[in-house]
Amino acid sequence: MAKAIPDGFHAITAALTVRHGAQAIDFYKRALGAEELMRIPGPDGKSLMHAELKIGDSIFMLSDEQPGVGCRAPASVGGPTSYLYVYVPDVDKAFRRAVEAGAKVLMPLTDMFWGDRYGQVEDPSGHRWGLATHKEDVPPQEMAKRQKEFIASMGQQKT
Repeated sequence: MAKAIPDGFHAITAALTVRHGAQAIDFYKRALGAEELMRIPGPDGKSLMHAELKIGDSIFMLSDEQPGVGCRAPASVGGPTSYLYVYVPDVDKAFRRAVEAGAKVLMPLTDMFWGDRYGQVEDPSGHRWGLATHKEDVPPQEMAKRQKEFIASMGQQKT
């Protein structure tokens, strides 16, 4: 009997729709150190019907846009509706690698009030990736204080 959740997967698995699937796979390998697990070409032999990649202990899926069934990449609809939060052992190294591979910096690396060192990039298909290393377990009361300070500093930046 097959397992309800296949080996190597978690209860939630991201499935991304991209432009130019083969190029996206190459980008994820260069930028995020992804390992390609499998690739199924589309009926035309050129497009990507399905692929599975692994970063760290997590597998994610991707496929080329399929407008006929409503699957479009963020770049085709004008922007993302979500992003992927990825924990890595050395976020400075991972962030630098992603940018060198062609990712666009959306938020520079910052030590965040919740205890993560965090930054955000956008890949060529328009997907956003939050890269983080957890640096500190912050007690709830301290986190609330830091959050207020963070929000206040954001307001000051807009003026």
